[in-house]
Amino acid sequence: MGAAKQQAGRFFEDFKLGDRLVHATPRTLTEGDRALYTALYGSRFALFSSDEFAREVGLPESPVEDLAVFHVGFGKTVPDVSLNAVANLGYAECRFHQPAFVGDTIRTESDVIGLRETSKGDAGVVWVRSTAMNQLGETVADWVRWVLVRKRDAASPAPEASAPTLKEAVAAEDLIVPSDLDLSRGDTRLAGAPHVWGDYEVGESLDHVDGVTLEEAEHMMATRLWQNTAKVHFDRNARPDGKRLIYGGHIISHARALSFNGLANAQMIAALNGGAHANPAFAGDTVYARSEVLDKAETASAGVGALRLRLVAVKNVPADAVALRGEDGKYSPEVLLDLDYWALIAK
Repeated sequence: MGAAKQQAGRFFEDFKLGDRLVHATPRTLTEGDRALYTALYGSRFALFSSDEFAREVGLPESPVEDLAVFHVGFGKTVPDVSLNAVANLGYAECRFHQPAFVGDTIRTESDVIGLRETSKGDAGVVWVRSTAMNQLGETVADWVRWVLVRKRDAASPAPEASAPTLKEAVAAEDLIVPSDLDLSRGDTRLAGAPHVWGDYEVGESLDHVDGVTLEEAEHMMATRLWQNTAKVHFDRNARPDGKRLIYGGHIISHARALSFNGLANAQMIAALNGGAHANPAFAGDTVYARSEVLDKAETASAGVGALRLRLVAVKNVPADAVALRGEDGKYSPEVLLDLDYWALIAK
């Protein structure tokens, strides 16, 4: 008999520092992806909803939602990186290099840049730097993430610990603004709110008011849509509690969609500086969100400003009713997501 043709996914001891992982399967973006993204999250940002609005601000047509592109690129990495993950722990140094449009084909490659076994010895943290490219080989987005991955054999030797040094944030001068983009040309009445870059102050807090209850069918559909095959999202037997864990990206997209109420003119995400999935979410939980303005910056485009925002998603309580962290410094149990990102907004 030949070698087994099926794949069980990589366990922690299968990773080696410096490995280059070329991920299957390239995925062509379609109008169906746009429609399903709207159906799942209810995103209302005008740039991603209207070809006419997109043309007014300098793009040839409405692009695919930036987080949808991230999910597609991220999903490619799962079979090779996090199929046997306990949890996806965080993100850093993510930049969106250019918009993606219907018809673009996304593929992803990753480099292993860090490994560290846990103190229990039954799992380890794997850091990868991933790059999503289009059919021309142009970078669409790149990011670092780190994942807690089970070991196949707890007795197997640990690799030498090596954790990468990551930037606290993408510098404002390193943000990439599409060359012809001028968000100031968009009609703010059609965008949904009059508030632009100059109306926001550093330190300002925004409660996005609305909430959304997570549904089992919707998170399963979303995770399949992004071809994310991590066992904890599909298989009830993959977790001791018998529950299917909600994909962290599902929480990010819900929180981003909720942020429209208060940030309607923050049309595009330019970078994810860092993020943590603080606590698990399951079907039946209700997600609320709030944002804090951490910083403001000019960009190379006179009509585009940048806001550095902290987006916090919580479960089952109003967003402004819970502290981010307790007195012990740990995330409050209601906090699902702590995401630091740069958004491009009309000036």
